Amino acid sequence: MTRFGDFKPLCSDTPSYTWCNLFYRQLQRIQNGTTPLLQDLSNNSVTAPVGINPTCGIERAGQNGSLGNIANIILCGLSVFVVIGLIVLVSRRKAAVGRVEFRFFLILYLLTLPFQLLTTGSLLEQGSTALVALTAIHAGLVATLFWSLLSNALVSTQVVEDGTISSILPFTIFAIAFFAGTTYISFDVALGVTRTIGTPNGDPLDLHSVPLFVLTSIWPGGAAILYFLLITYIVLAVLREVKPMLYYAMAAALFVLSQLAWFLLGRVMCSVSRSGCALICYVLVSISYPSKRFVPSVPPLYTA
Repeated sequence: MTRFGDFKPLCSDTPSYTWCNLFYRQLQRIQNGTTPLLQDLSNNSVTAPVGINPTCGIERAGQNGSLGNIANIILCGLSVFVVIGLIVLVSRRKAAVGRVEFRFFLILYLLTLPFQLLTTGSLLEQGSTALVALTAIHAGLVATLFWSLLSNALVSTQVVEDGTISSILPFTIFAIAFFAGTTYISFDVALGVTRTIGTPNGDPLDLHSVPLFVLTSIWPGGAAILYFLLITYIVLAVLREVKPMLYYAMAAALFVLSQLAWFLLGRVMCSVSRSGCALICYVLVSISYPSKRFVPSVPPLYTA
């Protein structure tokens, strides 16, 4: 029976699910006895795809004629240029609300792209220290990215003035906390630094880790929902604008559709290499920029 915090269904049925790289190393580390924990496609770490005993996977690049997760590689490469362009455009907007914070969000997303490419591109050997380190840092960046997304909505309320120390200081403190905490937990899951997080309780093939599950699966979704609710209130109730809300609604719809496609159609689409997080974040980033262009300065919600 699947428990809250089990990654087994994700790692076996969702091709190229990033955080499975951590559990591959964990299973290598605790392997004992005659029955191997890593079987079928995962048996040989040199050729193994991203995932744990996956029903379908993309073999490592260079093995058996595989090109790796080529769609993911191409999409991440193209996204780099698009996001750099968005950063330049945001930097030129002098009077935009939350310009500094939104630019930081874009920079964070830009940083995740090379990690996305390397951790889900089927380029590195499964179980290698390099892949574990890149995946752990990637997890920290993703958790921080969604904090940055949510904080952009909070800044838009103008409870604190954007771009000032009263906004940037708490933003930075929470960003550091999310990055450090998630990265440490990810390393612990893979390398077993502590028994509390790094040593599985019960069947190791359940791939169980509640902290990692919350920070990499629950938190991003929750942050995206809170962001949309806050922005909806600000745009419709405070500013009484409609046009920017159309972009936010489009982003929300594509976000949900991309999630459904990734998790529900993963096995069906496995023969066609594709990227999950890169697509999801690309949708959010690409549509958030034009929507912010149409949002005028937000008046303070509270006045003395």
